[in-house]
Amino acid sequence: MTVQTKDHTEIKPAATSGYAAVNGLKMYYEMYGAGTPLVLIHGGGSTIHTTFGRVVQALAQSHQVIAVEMQAHGHTADIDRPLSFQQDADDIADLLKELHIGKADIFGFSNGASTTLEFAIRHPEMTNKIIVASTFFKKAGAPDWFWPMMSEPTIEGMPQPYKDAYLKINPDTDALHRMYERDVARMLSFPDIADDDIKSIKAPALIIAGDRDVVTPEHAVQMHRFISNSRLAIFPGGHGDYIGELTTPQNNTLIAATMSMINQFLDGPVVKEEGHAEV
Repeated sequence: MTVQTKDHTEIKPAATSGYAAVNGLKMYYEMYGAGTPLVLIHGGGSTIHTTFGRVVQALAQSHQVIAVEMQAHGHTADIDRPLSFQQDADDIADLLKELHIGKADIFGFSNGASTTLEFAIRHPEMTNKIIVASTFFKKAGAPDWFWPMMSEPTIEGMPQPYKDAYLKINPDTDALHRMYERDVARMLSFPDIADDDIKSIKAPALIIAGDRDVVTPEHAVQMHRFISNSRLAIFPGGHGDYIGELTTPQNNTLIAATMSMINQFLDGPVVKEEGHAEV
């Protein structure tokens, strides 16, 4: 049976879904399509479908999509350990091992993109290509309004679609509040990634941001300069407009353009040095 969201976006059921034992977690995942493995990592406070619900089917047309829910998010229950992007990256690596996948493309949005950077740094042998969408690698990469907003968090300020999506999966309001508090605490203690670590990323990378995003265009350009084998796309719009993230208006023309660019990047040859492609 196909499910429709309020804006009539169709979300077909996953071909496979389940839980994997990963570093003390029971990590939830959904799998769609066939082809080169592509891991989707959602943003903070989100689920698979609040971040990727409008694009997962397009991505699954030519890839084996493995969409995950990270610690304390969605179907994946919290456990007694700190949240960190490094730990999330290691959890993704162990999930892939559990699924007998040696190497994958990784597409992360927002907090998920921070995890993607850490994955490429910590697990280069498992990294094929990466898509880094709407994130920064240093606190200074956020616009001026971002950190003052984060310093006065309230659960009332959490987007209602996020709360609705979480409570539909898990009706425990205490768990929702705990997830929110832990996500905020992780962001307030955000550790800058060293320049040399960013420069160590050799996987082909596609860096995406909006021009009114939580990362400044200037910082996105800096990331592009540091990751030697990267391409950069800056779209008009805000945080996740270009993939139709659930809290954004559904601009089908913009989403289609983004999906076309992403598929060309993922399906194209691996370029190891400028002008030299491996096909």
